Amino acid sequence: MTGLFSVTQNHTVLPVVLPLLAAFLMQPLARVSAPVARLLGPATLAVSAYLLIRLWLAFGSTPYSLAIGGYAPPLGIVFYVDRLALLFATAVPVLALLFWSRGEGDADAARRDAVMLLLAAAATGLALSGDLFNIYVFYELTAVASFGLISLRATGAAYIATVRYLLLSAFGSVLALVGIAIVYLDTGTLNLAHLAVLAPENLAGPTGLAAFALLLIGFGIKAELFPLNTWVPEVYATAPARISALLAGLVSKLAVIVVVRLLVLAFDGTGAAQLMLALGALGFITGELAAWRARDLNRMLAYSSIGQLGLVFIGFSLSGTAGVLAGLALALHHLVIKSALFALATRWRGALERLTGAARSAPIAAALVVLFALSLIGVPPLPGFWAKLLVLLGLADLSTPLALGALALVLLGTAVEVNYLFRLVVRLYGRPDDAAAPAPPRPKLLDLGIASVAGVLLLVTTIAVGPVSGWLRGIAEQAADRAVYIETVLPDMLVQARTP
Repeated sequence: MTGLFSVTQNHTVLPVVLPLLAAFLMQPLARVSAPVARLLGPATLAVSAYLLIRLWLAFGSTPYSLAIGGYAPPLGIVFYVDRLALLFATAVPVLALLFWSRGEGDADAARRDAVMLLLAAAATGLALSGDLFNIYVFYELTAVASFGLISLRATGAAYIATVRYLLLSAFGSVLALVGIAIVYLDTGTLNLAHLAVLAPENLAGPTGLAAFALLLIGFGIKAELFPLNTWVPEVYATAPARISALLAGLVSKLAVIVVVRLLVLAFDGTGAAQLMLALGALGFITGELAAWRARDLNRMLAYSSIGQLGLVFIGFSLSGTAGVLAGLALALHHLVIKSALFALATRWRGALERLTGAARSAPIAAALVVLFALSLIGVPPLPGFWAKLLVLLGLADLSTPLALGALALVLLGTAVEVNYLFRLVVRLYGRPDDAAAPAPPRPKLLDLGIASVAGVLLLVTTIAVGPVSGWLRGIAEQAADRAVYIETVLPDMLVQARTP
């Protein structure tokens, strides 16, 4: 390849290693030169994004695996790189750059930047890992970085929210570790490709379903999965809005992708999909009802995020390529819209009543909120309509009592969603009771820019829905192909995987 330099598959580790190294160098460097330290974080993220984009261009159409340290799988640490992994791995440094803190809390800038880089390294590793033990390690690193970022405001409410999140996350980590132990005892391996070979025989019974349930709840805490999602409103209401945008928009999706990998490779046909469907449906309706009751913008967005992540789980619970496609479309839609809405909420925190008449001082921001609300509801021809339609059609095709019950809950939750989002729009365009009252503050220019980019992306997707859907289908087909995963990592075992 031409360019600044050519990339090889060995460069796959650099987007994980570089931010991790920069995170440890940040504070010592800040003591020597604060301006250089402030540039280190964005520069490292930019290099990571560049490398991942170049890897996508060079190898994105063909999956490959990388054995770290030269130990061949299934014994060594493995990175598995397909279009799904590259998509979310690339999103990590890009979104981290967009929501990079610029000027807030300069006294602790080095510490804040180091934690952000740690989050970027761990999240990228989570997207690329092909080994269950590795996934757990990166999951824990992501959790540790999240705790530090949530407590940035250094207020009592922020510390309380962090402690609650820490306790729930620790509980989830224990559950996930027990699930991993069960998987290892039953199969003797934690390599995902090796699990895909052994799972039909070793994890097909009730023990396998119990292991998946433990992993689902453990990893699902970060994915805002019902019922262990009570941390979400407190954290998103007290953390800096850009951190909330990063956690809701990106980190939650990485946890979902981990669960989907496990479902496709190791637990397909064990009843795991039905468990995901039930918890997703309960998460969707409870999240939407809680958002309807909320009278604070950040809490409304937080509860709405719970509902939307429930819908993502419903999508991924559908079988085969259609399920991966539905879940992927919903996940990317939520990533774009919720990141933008939390960015706008940076200056619009607090009670909804304070937003009355905000359209007068911030007409572009208000118009973007309307656009995002229409797409979340599923108004055609916006992308949210097509993503939600995939889920509804998939549930209707299943025609089981559980699927039809979930279908009814999705329709009911959508009606609730229409109500509270309409209430928000009415506030933005309403007239305040006191005509002399000051208008709500305008969003910062950077936050408005982020939301505007998201709005443009939404409109471009609406116009080019055919090519975009074809691109997503290609990613879904590759991610849902269990044989391709095994052949890429353990080609000699593919015959065994196909033997009934």
